[in-house]
Amino acid sequence: MPTYKHRNRSGAIRWGFMFSLVGSSRSDRRRISESGFATKRDAEDAEAVRRVEEQRKLVLAKTGAGIAAKPPTTLAQLFTEFFAQHVDNSLAPKTGERYHEQAAYLDPGLLAMSLLDITPLHLNREWKRLLMCGGRHRRTKASRPLSKKTVSNIAGVVSSAFSRAIKWGLTSVNPVTNSEPPIPAKRKGIALTTAQQDLLFAGATSPWCLSTYLSVDAALGARRGEVLALRWSDLENGRVTIARSLSQTKAGLIFKSTKEENILVIGLPVSALAALEAHRKRQDVFRAQFGRDYQSDLDLIFANPDGTPLRPDSISAAVSALFKRLKIPKPKGAALHLLRHSHGSHMLANGVSLAVVSQRLGHSSVRTTADIYVHEIHGQDDEAVQKWEQYQERNRPTKSQNRKDDVQ
Repeated sequence: MPTYKHRNRSGAIRWGFMFSLVGSSRSDRRRISESGFATKRDAEDAEAVRRVEEQRKLVLAKTGAGIAAKPPTTLAQLFTEFFAQHVDNSLAPKTGERYHEQAAYLDPGLLAMSLLDITPLHLNREWKRLLMCGGRHRRTKASRPLSKKTVSNIAGVVSSAFSRAIKWGLTSVNPVTNSEPPIPAKRKGIALTTAQQDLLFAGATSPWCLSTYLSVDAALGARRGEVLALRWSDLENGRVTIARSLSQTKAGLIFKSTKEENILVIGLPVSALAALEAHRKRQDVFRAQFGRDYQSDLDLIFANPDGTPLRPDSISAAVSALFKRLKIPKPKGAALHLLRHSHGSHMLANGVSLAVVSQRLGHSSVRTTADIYVHEIHGQDDEAVQKWEQYQERNRPTKSQNRKDDVQ
């Protein structure tokens, strides 16, 4: 089996993967293995990325990696160059991992085709195949459909690769632009009630700082990694500066710029500031207990007891389990992100302007905010109609004024 589990010295269950490289034989066994993953899914995802990477290395070895090497002619060769020249060097590590994972879904027959031979029709066939049976069940490995959003993302990666090919003079057209990848349904910002939020805060017990983390996240409406990357030095005069994010990759945890690479300075309500003050006192106890071993240089607001960064995926898993335990309904695949949606929805419902909400959430444009929270805008539209009607009533001439005008 490619993945396996074992028990480490502390008694904890860990997962790993092992597979043989292409061309291995009994006399020359070349295997790739890695262990230490918390779940089987983590091991399978890491294995898929590693297989693509090893395939890329194999293609590079065959075609030559030097400056004078022949340019790519097939889609597979283009991806190899695309990853090496752009994705792995210019994009955020987590984004790069997603690109590798999405490219791995593509059919080998399509990858073997010449760049000049690929037409929009070929790609339409591939989008249809991916929608019908492009995925694999983790346990049985049986084929399964992929979602419209996943296929749309895959099409985006292919389009990005072809755009690079045009810049490099390898082709003159991008066939993805005339193909018809599926259009995902528009997202709708589902909001929690204030009672549900309070229930979450009260029920959060592990990790030690989860309750405060959730209350601050709900008050800021920031992304998961942005809150986990906050330092005490980012908090000043009741406002926080969001300038970076904590990302979890296969290689480990890294601090990077925010999604839109913007620096936000936004206010915190009194309730959240009070929660942070109590949280800091608890953290100071851990700081004293660990002494020199405490990671004071990181200055993290939300951290493990020894001051090291929390793992974003672990926080998401803990919140998902909390939703399940408290029986709070949520859409599939969403839990922690609901606090962000709730922040935007509650503000719009209370009359805060769309531009201000968009700025607090760090969206790239007001249009993005409008698309996600269109249901709240419709609610404000009803209020606008009422105000318009009230204005008409206040400014409509009275009957006495009409008679006076008639006499004149």
